[in-house]
Amino acid sequence: MAAPVFEEYEPAADCPCPGCARRRRERALAPGRREGGHPAAPCARGAVVLVTAAGVALGAGGAPTALAAAPAVHTAARPDHRALSDGDDPDGSDGSAPQGNAGPLHGRPMADPVLRPTTRAQIMERAERWVVAKVPYSMEKYWSDGYRQDCSGYVSMAWNLAGNEWTGSLANFGTRIERSELQPGDILLFHNAADPNAGSHVTVFGGWVDAERTTYTAYEQARPQTRKQATPMAYWNNSAAYVAYRYKGLTTTTGGSTGVSARWPGAAAFGPGANNAHVTRLGRLLTERGGRRYYRSGPGPRWSDADRQATRAFQRAQGWKGQEADGLPGPHTWRLLVTGKGRDIAATGTPGASASPFPGRAHFRPGQSNAYVEKLGRQLVKRGFGRHYQSGPGPRWTEADRRNVEAFQRAQGWRGAAANGYPGPETWRRLFA
Repeated sequence: MAAPVFEEYEPAADCPCPGCARRRRERALAPGRREGGHPAAPCARGAVVLVTAAGVALGAGGAPTALAAAPAVHTAARPDHRALSDGDDPDGSDGSAPQGNAGPLHGRPMADPVLRPTTRAQIMERAERWVVAKVPYSMEKYWSDGYRQDCSGYVSMAWNLAGNEWTGSLANFGTRIERSELQPGDILLFHNAADPNAGSHVTVFGGWVDAERTTYTAYEQARPQTRKQATPMAYWNNSAAYVAYRYKGLTTTTGGSTGVSARWPGAAAFGPGANNAHVTRLGRLLTERGGRRYYRSGPGPRWSDADRQATRAFQRAQGWKGQEADGLPGPHTWRLLVTGKGRDIAATGTPGASASPFPGRAHFRPGQSNAYVEKLGRQLVKRGFGRHYQSGPGPRWTEADRRNVEAFQRAQGWRGAAANGYPGPETWRRLFA
């Protein structure tokens, strides 16, 4: 699949300069594309002034902390993004997605850049809010919360920043971390300062999908709307250029009444018959700590055996035994989960962890003949997706294999390139879960 195209500035609608005029003309002739080469640079009206951070510290008592101002930096306007879908990308969108300029929340005065204390749970709840609302992508429109409806506006919203940032300024609000340290609520950011035309983008890290940590759940704003999906680390393209950041204002608890409490909700909230938001939150916390493989769907508000198995696995990861690892969360289990402390669920020795690792895409292509193709076919039949086989399945890849895989992918709700009939890591994981 062709690499995505990224553009770095948005021409002024009423500017007569050659650069803006040419860019408007190109957009009118071929939206989202360029004919080659770089357009003439836009006039100075396309520039913005950004205030960068020299360093921050979270204030005592959880109060917002102002970012120290550095000399103003003049930059070009913003990049176009195009979210590339390949293999198991459960969206198939290939539309360009430019981002707008840094600025205040829509309809509100410019606020001082501050760090608002927030928890990981709050970041993910805000990120999920736009996914549920299916917020349409736009670099010119703003959602009801005042944040711009593009990738950097989405991260500004998830991190609860005081204004709308862009990929060239988001790093000021975060601390750089290693990819191995990623936890839900952190971000993966690519900003090409040398040539911003070449692909700047940002996603919210939602947790690991596989035990090998090659795929994660990415929350992102891309055309046509906000989405979350299994994504190869760090992205479909420009992967090596992405940098992981953790929000500088991150806290484990909040003092406000509207914050997410770390207090244990009580034994009655969990167990057979329980149906409440605490069960959903427990499941999400467990999936973030390595328990994703226990859930075929969800997590959700109704207590299930998956919740119990995942809880027991987390408790055993702490070295607990007997009644301490009964699969029902007590105060200590809950505290470790909500604060991000303790050991994660081991990637081996538990159901589905690595019993059937994905062997690679090259095994499933026309002309291929190997044991993995037959293994795939037998599992498809076992799961009820073998109706296209007239005989077999066997070791040689056939159109029947592709059509059965496509049927399975469509059963996951995937469309477009995500349901092309060729298995990738996420298809394989779900099929053998």
